[in-house]
Amino acid sequence: MASTSVYLHFLSPKSPPKPSRRRHIVRWISASASEPPKPREIPGDYGLPLIGPIKDRLDFFYNQGRDEFFRSRIQKHQSTVFKTNMPPGPFISSNPNVIALLDGKSFPTLFDITKVEKRDVFSGTYMPSTKLTGGYRVLSYLDPSEPIHAKLKQLMFSLLKSRREYIVPGFYASYNKLFESIETEVLESKRKASFGDANDRAAFDFLSKALYDVNPVETKLGSHGPRLVNLWLLFQLGPLLTLGLPKLIGEIFLHTFSIPPFLIKRGYNRLYEFFHESSGSILDEAEKMGISREEACHNLLFATCFNAYGGMKLFFPSMLKWVGQSGVDIHTQLATEIRSAIRSNGGEVTMAAMEQMPLMKSVVYESLRINPPVPYQYGKAKKDFLVESHDNLFEVKAGDMLFGYQPFATKDPKIFKRPEEFLPGRFLGEEGERLLRHVLWSNGPETESPTVGNKQCAGKDFVVMVSRLLVVEIFRRYDTFEVEAGTSALGLSVNLTTLKKATF
Repeated sequence: MASTSVYLHFLSPKSPPKPSRRRHIVRWISASASEPPKPREIPGDYGLPLIGPIKDRLDFFYNQGRDEFFRSRIQKHQSTVFKTNMPPGPFISSNPNVIALLDGKSFPTLFDITKVEKRDVFSGTYMPSTKLTGGYRVLSYLDPSEPIHAKLKQLMFSLLKSRREYIVPGFYASYNKLFESIETEVLESKRKASFGDANDRAAFDFLSKALYDVNPVETKLGSHGPRLVNLWLLFQLGPLLTLGLPKLIGEIFLHTFSIPPFLIKRGYNRLYEFFHESSGSILDEAEKMGISREEACHNLLFATCFNAYGGMKLFFPSMLKWVGQSGVDIHTQLATEIRSAIRSNGGEVTMAAMEQMPLMKSVVYESLRINPPVPYQYGKAKKDFLVESHDNLFEVKAGDMLFGYQPFATKDPKIFKRPEEFLPGRFLGEEGERLLRHVLWSNGPETESPTVGNKQCAGKDFVVMVSRLLVVEIFRRYDTFEVEAGTSALGLSVNLTTLKKATF
């Protein structure tokens, strides 16, 4: 644009060039406008059959770790778009070859369903056995072009809409118990309290009550729900984990062969019975929409336990870590803002009250940006097309598997200032609102909404709301707190070490 404006200045009446020079400049502008940049060949390779994928897998899990795995290849190829192999391959997945999109400009290609197909790519280059979902390909593995996709997604919208008034009271009923338990450990017993197990119980309890009006402890499922769900999640995500096992054992039992589904069949059937008995009204609606009760129930189980519970299991400890480490000054600002808004709304936590908490909302968005709960995205190219990074243009062929590592896209230094830092106020004001389109955790920009025709998370607004409720509850109760963070099989391990109860 700068070069064009200079040449246009030469063409202005105040400084007319000679006729021959004018013709030369016009031809130059026309030629520049008509010649698009030439696509660059996608760098990288897949290595030798079997050997290349296994080498990349060992680098990913053990030799480098995932961030360094991607960072080293960006440096090697001098490109954020390149060819590589993604785990688990080559045995569990039929083809581990992917084209990685690791910047904020190329990554959103994965959301464009006119260019990419989302059939059976939810977990990655492999798909867990449908025996883990009652024999059905559930909504997350369906492409929008499949007729059942729209019906099932509309069913999820209907469930959330019908239960929206129960979400806030249901959340506080469950998480009040969580914090009372944590307070007993930290304040009375003077020892650190694990957030993870308590959060699992609270999340399952909340989802059961808020979405299905059932207290799971009062059913045949009893208190076993979180344990069964966690085990079921491991059967699906095992090929992407290490679980702290020795390399040889992990390679054989997680990354080379799938864990046999029959080992979890009994536990899954207990979960299915719980949801089938608890979902009468929404299953009735499913039948009216032309969905069998059985297929609808398996989808409700997956959406509740994998998408919602799994999201809360992964994201809540992460957000707690970032907020806990942000310091006393930020805690004081959050506590002041949150308590003031609650007082202004009759002492109740309402949707209107939360809209008056801009710093709290920014903190949630920043948590979703810096540590998105679903780090990987996949899509298979439907046709030949061009994908653009910040620096280059690349030609993608029909059938290519595209892969995106979201934490690199949402920490793109060409989009976000100080991208590796947790900045609580990053999304405040007009400039902050403009950045929201680069928050991509929901399989789409934060500024867009899920529809039956796209693959954006049906519970996008639900997840944002319950995340806000967690921050509000923390600073409604406490002036400040401190945490210790480690790792666990399915994400972060977070302990609360100190709590200071609300004093103003």
